[in-house]
Amino acid sequence: MSRNITERRMYDWNAVPWRKLERVVFKLQKRIYRATQQGNKRLVRRLQGLITRSWSAKMIAVRQVTQQNKGKKTAGVDGIIALKPSERQPMVRQLRVEKGKKVNPTRRVWIPKPGRDERRPLGIPTMHDRALQGVVKMALEPEWEAVFEAKSYGFRRPRGCHDAIVAIFNSIRYKPKWVLDADIAKCFDKIDHKALLRKLNNTSPIRNIIRGWLKAGVMDQRAFQPTEAGTPQGGVISPLLANIALHGLETAVKGMAPTKKEQEKITVVRYADDFVVMHESREVIERAKEVVHKWLAEIGLELKAEKTRISHTLDGKNPGFKFLGFNVRQYKVGKYRSGKNTYGHTLGFKTLIKPSQEAIERHKEKLRNVVKSHRALPQAALIAKLNPVIRGWCSYYRTVVSKEVFGEMDELLWRLTWKWAKRRHPNKTGKWVAKKYWTSTKDRQWNFIGKLKNGEEVTLYRHSETEIIRHVKVKGTNSPMDGNLVYWSLRLRKSPDVNTRVLNLLKRQQGKCAGCGLTFKEGDKWEVDHVLPKSLGGKDWYTNLQLLHDYCHHAKSETDGSRGGRTLWDIETEEPDEVKISRPVLKTSRPGNGMA
Repeated sequence: MSRNITERRMYDWNAVPWRKLERVVFKLQKRIYRATQQGNKRLVRRLQGLITRSWSAKMIAVRQVTQQNKGKKTAGVDGIIALKPSERQPMVRQLRVEKGKKVNPTRRVWIPKPGRDERRPLGIPTMHDRALQGVVKMALEPEWEAVFEAKSYGFRRPRGCHDAIVAIFNSIRYKPKWVLDADIAKCFDKIDHKALLRKLNNTSPIRNIIRGWLKAGVMDQRAFQPTEAGTPQGGVISPLLANIALHGLETAVKGMAPTKKEQEKITVVRYADDFVVMHESREVIERAKEVVHKWLAEIGLELKAEKTRISHTLDGKNPGFKFLGFNVRQYKVGKYRSGKNTYGHTLGFKTLIKPSQEAIERHKEKLRNVVKSHRALPQAALIAKLNPVIRGWCSYYRTVVSKEVFGEMDELLWRLTWKWAKRRHPNKTGKWVAKKYWTSTKDRQWNFIGKLKNGEEVTLYRHSETEIIRHVKVKGTNSPMDGNLVYWSLRLRKSPDVNTRVLNLLKRQQGKCAGCGLTFKEGDKWEVDHVLPKSLGGKDWYTNLQLLHDYCHHAKSETDGSRGGRTLWDIETEEPDEVKISRPVLKTSRPGNGMA
């Protein structure tokens, strides 16, 4: 009897014990990480084989590609965009990493690059291949996390852009330096397959399946094109493969210095295919450029000439450089007070990192477009469109010197909203318009406040409301795979990348999910849940809020009556308001639900 109940739960998607599955996979990954550090390759390969055969890993991979990933509604060549919960288990049973396994080509999708006329090619794998890539990634990631270079920050959970920026600041804050600011030309499209597979040096089944993905080809406008180089952007495992291909760049650059002391003076910070090399001597930077050029040639890559330049952080015609949307520069004493070293002595210059001018202009254009394209919307609806744009931009730049820029953005926002309001009432006076759309409070005089249909008020968020919080860089080569959950939990609760409401809930819940009790890790997907659903009279108060993993939230919402009779399947397969990527004739495996 108990066996039948276990089997029924095993194959009931909404009753899967996700907490148990997550712990099983994490323990295996932690063992791989430690075995790699100890140099025990035989144990690493055996544990990787366990993960690729693990039911727990396959279940988590299928959940990620069918429920969690933002691209779950973008189809591959099979045309499938969604799976019913009852159809996810059969996919789990089909996931096998084995020799000679057939791999489908990816579907080519072109998306515009922000702020440029160029387009980026994406390769969208089938749903099955995405899930299988997720399983292989779980097996490979802990091994490489144990050996990746300390100042490699791109596509590595939980490292990010802000860690790279802090690493740059720490390198130059006390001494001006020469900088090689470089970008790799078409990195994802030109990586040499043989060089990548040699570097992987993995077991035969994993190596063969990765070779299959690399050689699968693409379907572009129903025309097949072979792939002789590169990793397809859009695949689950592609960012990891790109990092593996570029691993060793920092070591190669530092290797040109004769002694360890000289090597420590060279700083290499890399975020994916963007990197900077910093040193006090221009001659060293010139040599570093040559070393980088030769090293990249060995894996089929080259520097992008128009985006590669040598500059000085303090002197010269155009001092400083741009990196990841930030402007990094040192200013001589004058407008800014001089910085000080660790002994309190003045340096004669100040190191400041600000939003780049290009990023500022892009944000201004985004605000203009939002207001312009929603001229007919009610005030509350316009605020609902603007607030996520403003909060997202401010969240990214809140860790640097941005107060002055935030004030500039608020002035622009005032002009845009005033123009929007005047256009709606051309025959009314300015005083009448101001009284209708703006409200005074004790805190501030001008508040752009709208009312929803239920009478609830929503206020336009101001850039200057964002508190500047300095980011704390990840220590050395630390990784979530090392098992130090206390460090990562405390770090998460102090992160400036997390909004205030989530931070407060994390502190109240001591960094744990209120549903499953597992400790949240950076990179986890969480959702704020109303304990008593709003549809049943619950209020938007902190006492009625809790933070859950997305899958815990889904499980709770199935039973608390918040969906009004709709199932999770109905919500997942809803057509989004704005379809950004055109797609071919799509299918779902649900009978009678074919879409054209």
